[in-house]
Amino acid sequence: MVAVAFALPAFSATVAESAAPAAAPGHAGKPFPQAPDIAPIGVRIDKYIDLPDVAKGPPIDGAKGYRLEDLGRGLYMVTDNGYQSMFLVYETGVVVVDAPPSYAAKLKQAIAEVTPLPITHLVYSHSHADHIGGAGTLGGKPIIVAQEETLKFLKRDADPARPLPTVTFKDRYVLHVGSQRLELSYHGNGHEPGNIFIYAPEQKTLMVVDIIFPGWMPFRRLAVSQDIPAWLDQVRYIDTLPFEKLVGGHVTRIGTHADVRTQIEYLDDLKTTVGAALKSTPFVADINPADGGNAWALTGDYTARVAVQCVNALAPKWSHRLGGFDAFAWDQCYAMEQSLRVD
Repeated sequence: MVAVAFALPAFSATVAESAAPAAAPGHAGKPFPQAPDIAPIGVRIDKYIDLPDVAKGPPIDGAKGYRLEDLGRGLYMVTDNGYQSMFLVYETGVVVVDAPPSYAAKLKQAIAEVTPLPITHLVYSHSHADHIGGAGTLGGKPIIVAQEETLKFLKRDADPARPLPTVTFKDRYVLHVGSQRLELSYHGNGHEPGNIFIYAPEQKTLMVVDIIFPGWMPFRRLAVSQDIPAWLDQVRYIDTLPFEKLVGGHVTRIGTHADVRTQIEYLDDLKTTVGAALKSTPFVADINPADGGNAWALTGDYTARVAVQCVNALAPKWSHRLGGFDAFAWDQCYAMEQSLRVD
C-alpha cells in the first residue's frame, strides 16, 4: 500500500483565538460541523440499520445452537452465525479446523451427525482465543498443526484452553490424511503473525480467518490487524486463488469471489476517502485556545474531523450494502487514517 503523502504538523500550530471555550473541561462540547447521523464511538445507538439481504445466512437450529453445512466430499462448516470452523472426514478420523469457544462444546455433536470417527487432527488458523479457545474441550490427544508464529504466541499466553501445537511449519505444510488433503500456507503478518490460509483443493474451499467478511463490514479497526497494508494486500491476493467457497471464520454464510471483490471495492473507497480528507483538513480548527499546547488534543480533534468526512462520504453508498456499517464505520475510518499517516 502506498502511503498518502502526509507530514505530521508541528504541535506549536496557532489556535484560533475565536474558538469558544468548552463548558467544562473533559465534557462534551458543541458537535463537529456536519456531524454524521451515524452515532460516533461511545454513543449508544437506539436501533441499528437493518441488515441487508446479502448479510443474512441460513438460520441456526435453536435447539442445537449451531448449523452444519456440507461443503462437499467429507468437508463441513460448523457455525453459530457469529463464528465459523470446519471439519474434514477421512477414512479413519476427522480433522477439525478451529474450535471457537462459543460452540466448541457442541463440535463433537456436530461431527457425530456425520460420522462416529474420532478427532485425530486439529488445525489452528491462528492464536486468537475467540477462534481456538475451545480446543481444550475436544478431548483426546489430536495432532495439533499451526504456523510457527502461532506456537510462539501460545507459549507466551500459557492458556490451557489452547493446547500447544505438536506440529509447526514456516511457509507451507500439506496435511495428507487417508484420501483427503489440506494445503496450509502462510503469507505473512496481515491480521496477526501466524494467521494461515487453509485450502481443500478437491472441495475448492478456502478458509482464511479475519480477512474477508462476506456481506458485512470487516470487524472493528480493519479486523484489529497488526499490519494494515499487509492485510489489504491479502484481501486482494485471496481474489487470485482458485476457490469456489470461502470460510472466513465469522458471520453468517460462506463467501464467494464476488464477496471478496465487494470488500476490495469498499476498502478502496475507504482508502481514497480518508486520503483526500487527510490532505484537505486543516490540522487546527476551532479548538479552545487553552488547549494549544496539548498535542494529544490537537491530534485527536484533527483525526476526528477527518473521520467525520469519512463517515459522511461512505454512508450513502455502504450503510445499506454491508451489514454492520453503523457498528464499525467510525472504527474503520480511524484505522485507515492512522495507517495512511504512519505506515
